[in-house]
Amino acid sequence: MNGVPMSKRFPGQRLSILRLTGVIVVVAGLLFSGFQGWRWFQDTTTERAAAWMAGYVDVTATPSYAFENPTGPAGSHVVLSFVVASTDDACTPSWGTYYSLDEADVALDLDRRVARRIQQGGDVLVSFGGLLNNELATGCTDAADLRRGYESVIDRYSLNTIDLDIEGENLTDTAAGERRAQAIAAIQQERSTTQSPLAVWLTLPVLPTGLSEGGTTAVAQMLDAGVDLAGVNVMTMDYGASREGLSMVAATEGALTGTHSQLRTLYERQGVELGSRELWNKIGMTPMIGQNDVAGEILTLEDATALNAFGLESGIGRVSMWSLNRDQTCGSNYPDVTRVSDSCSGVDQGDLRYADLLGASFTGTPEASAGAVTTSGPTTSAADLVDDPETSPYPVWSELVAYAKDTKVVWHREVYVAKYWTQGDLPDNPVLQATETPWTLIGPVLPGETPVPVATLPPGSYPEWDGSSVFTAGDRVMFDSHTFEAKWWTTGDSPQAAAVDADVSPWRQLTPAEINAVLDPPAAG
Repeated sequence: MNGVPMSKRFPGQRLSILRLTGVIVVVAGLLFSGFQGWRWFQDTTTERAAAWMAGYVDVTATPSYAFENPTGPAGSHVVLSFVVASTDDACTPSWGTYYSLDEADVALDLDRRVARRIQQGGDVLVSFGGLLNNELATGCTDAADLRRGYESVIDRYSLNTIDLDIEGENLTDTAAGERRAQAIAAIQQERSTTQSPLAVWLTLPVLPTGLSEGGTTAVAQMLDAGVDLAGVNVMTMDYGASREGLSMVAATEGALTGTHSQLRTLYERQGVELGSRELWNKIGMTPMIGQNDVAGEILTLEDATALNAFGLESGIGRVSMWSLNRDQTCGSNYPDVTRVSDSCSGVDQGDLRYADLLGASFTGTPEASAGAVTTSGPTTSAADLVDDPETSPYPVWSELVAYAKDTKVVWHREVYVAKYWTQGDLPDNPVLQATETPWTLIGPVLPGETPVPVATLPPGSYPEWDGSSVFTAGDRVMFDSHTFEAKWWTTGDSPQAAAVDADVSPWRQLTPAEINAVLDPPAAG
């Protein structure tokens, strides 16, 4: 019995028509009119895989979680974790180093439980990797053995979708990344013409600004090898110091938006142009419910509801969570809820479940994207989006103008803010890391917007600039209704030059805050 593929061991397993034909179903209701004309690239079709929810299950955790008997619709699909390299043989898969595949069948009745979940109409995914142990490719250097290791898991559990959770040392090992990508590409390619195609998700750690350099490298390796990624799932958790005071929701929305921009660039470099909604459909989010590993970092029930709304609005393709094992209130025998538990969230949940809140209205199946092929589609490029100063809340960006820190501009119907002084740097330059650009994307120009009034001082508040006068540091003048302050001794230098080369100009324009301080000085005493 051991080693026999599940499709033979459990006759009657269904073969989905979607899986056989690779048809992509329509996501009803996710394409809403407010997004039209707001993004860098727009879809001209609405066909894409329906978004789905699948929580992670820690297979080897105690007490064992009964994923085969879900308590609600949000538990229909599960991601079993983690398959890692055996401590005896780096090319042999194991469950968390504790059980071989055969041992898990005996000790955990895992094969039968997987069959039961599938029998009831759910999808079962397996996640390779995780933080604590070696992912197969990290230690297994023989290409044939590595491929056999992956295939032994895929065949045993008749998987249509796998999850590669690459983090820690597994992520920084670029040689392992190359081996992993080559092996997965070969397996996926071989199965693409069969009745059991394979969808591949890459799960990666993330910052509030998007994927780290290691994360973008991992995605690039997969694409370079020819892997057709179903998507990139980001672990929206454990932000630590990078959160810098942001709420968990704001940090997660930033992480997802940053990843969206990075994927656009990564696919463009492969010669594939995807619409904004198509890219969102290739993004998943996996928060850690309740108490995170970082002290004081807590995802509340309200946060879960907010993230669900953001996911539905943006059109992400997948929602997961760590973990279904933890989706309950801690009992009285676990008094210190600030310390992470494997079996409870650390939050008083009452009758609510994080899985239900995060997964609400995510009714698709992972299986639907197995066999789907990613191709360029008709899009509207950023260059086609014309910026009209009359309908833009801020000045339209110009390569001739120097912009000071915190200056807002409009470019290709998006609003950006300068992180520091900049001139000539395109706001939508396709970079992979936020540190590579002086601009931060805030969001789209909204319908009906008009220029935001610029704060100015009444005429006569300061002397008008005179080219024959001498000015010293701190002197203020009026020029073309704007107010400028001298940075050093100057005469004959027009303040107008400050807009072109702020570093060289002896003048700087007063900020709105400084103007407001003049208009409404603080009360004395």
